[in-house]
Amino acid sequence: MLRSRSSKREESLDVAIPDFIVIREGNPQDEVALPFEEIAAIIGRSSTAARKLASRARRRVQGAAMPDKDTARQRRAVDAFVAAAQTGDLESLIAVLDPKVVLLADRGPALKGIHGADVVAKQALEFSKLVQKTESVLVNGTPGIMSWLPNGKPMAVLCFVVSNDRIAEIYVLSDPNRLQRVIERS
Repeated sequence: MLRSRSSKREESLDVAIPDFIVIREGNPQDEVALPFEEIAAIIGRSSTAARKLASRARRRVQGAAMPDKDTARQRRAVDAFVAAAQTGDLESLIAVLDPKVVLLADRGPALKGIHGADVVAKQALEFSKLVQKTESVLVNGTPGIMSWLPNGKPMAVLCFVVSNDRIAEIYVLSDPNRLQRVIERS
């Protein structure tokens, strides 16, 4: 769910970010009680691809950062990230990022993932040069941001996983067609 925040009040925009599946709770060995053929039909992939996705998800959950439960603490980390990016403060960006941070996006250089605080911070600085303004939002109940281009069009929605007061994961939705659908549904 994507929620817009104005001042201290946040209101629901009732938007789901498609294609980002985050597994956070439960035992990594827990299995869905469906055959891979049925899962494949649901996600529009082959059963072999569904098996590979399940295997990757299990490996990812085993090494995943546990997100902070306090939304205010998460928001402070996200706000610090945005402030550092907007002012070009590389040192402060690196400080708010977990050393093993992962940045994933639906296109561009982060499609296969960008890893490490130094590299992600530099990518964030480049990204911020294109941004006209940002808006604090909630994405699936966690703090995020929506960024806008100078022409008034949306640039991206960013969802953050904050663990131990540091950003451990960043998910970016930036495909213009998908963004337009998000805006239309909000």
